[in-house]
Amino acid sequence: MFSKFNKQIDTIFLDKDSKEFSIKERVNVIISPSLYWVQKVSLPVKYVREVYALLPSLFEDTLPKGVYSYSAYKSGDEFYIFAYDDKLILDTLSHKKINSSQIKNVYFAQSELSFIETPVKIDEIQSLYVKDDILMLIPSVWLKENSDLNLATLTLSKHKITLKQFSHLVNDKSLYTLIAIASVLLVLIATEYFITMDKVSKTRTMKEKLFSQHKLKSTMFQNRAMLKKLSNTHATQTNLRIYMGNILKIALKKERYLSLVEVKNKTLKVEFIGVKLGNESRIIKELQSKKVPFNSSVKDELLRLEFKL
Repeated sequence: MFSKFNKQIDTIFLDKDSKEFSIKERVNVIISPSLYWVQKVSLPVKYVREVYALLPSLFEDTLPKGVYSYSAYKSGDEFYIFAYDDKLILDTLSHKKINSSQIKNVYFAQSELSFIETPVKIDEIQSLYVKDDILMLIPSVWLKENSDLNLATLTLSKHKITLKQFSHLVNDKSLYTLIAIASVLLVLIATEYFITMDKVSKTRTMKEKLFSQHKLKSTMFQNRAMLKKLSNTHATQTNLRIYMGNILKIALKKERYLSLVEVKNKTLKVEFIGVKLGNESRIIKELQSKKVPFNSSVKDELLRLEFKL
């Protein structure tokens, strides 16, 4: 593998099987396809920022169980999307004797080397090969001819990535953007809170004024109890008016007359004198035609009616 570069060469190729590096100056790191997953996809979106929300689901059936970061860039009308394990890459760098202070930027091999037209040998075992616009590793023994990888003249793209847990690789612009977004959200939440509290205060003032004007109780529980009581009284009085209206409309013979009207325990009691047993049917049928529920009895020419109010 490429274990050492001249001072003028500041880019290295990192693979799981790389030998240990001996580096004295800062370098850019191109990570091998063995350290990430890549797809070329067409999506119904226009901008890369819209793609990021879709990346976990696009790799859902591809990745082994683990914690991954995602990246993407656009090429023409299509997108190259990536998933990678930060810890795996960080551990690989550490095992290859590369310190964090020695790393300038990190890139995918896909974005930096996919231009190759013929296979490029990484070492005696592996070579880089492009198929369907995807850069991949294949065994060198599969190839009859290949060339050596030369990074000395390579011009790197803008598609660098940030590895988590590497403080020197934190993108300050992204950090400031997150802080700005958090600050805006905090201001919005605080503003919404004060607006809500002002509305609550105004509502409470209106409630107290309304209660005072209508001589209501101090709590809603008391007012609901009072409303229930008044509603029951209203229903009782309404039924009483309806029943008495129907009773007073009954045409009585001369020897019959209304002798008692009494309301007690939500029960209306009415008595007619002069009604013999067997002759009460006309009065009863007339009340029944009004859909008025009641109980009746006749004794000693006295017709008793009871109505539940």
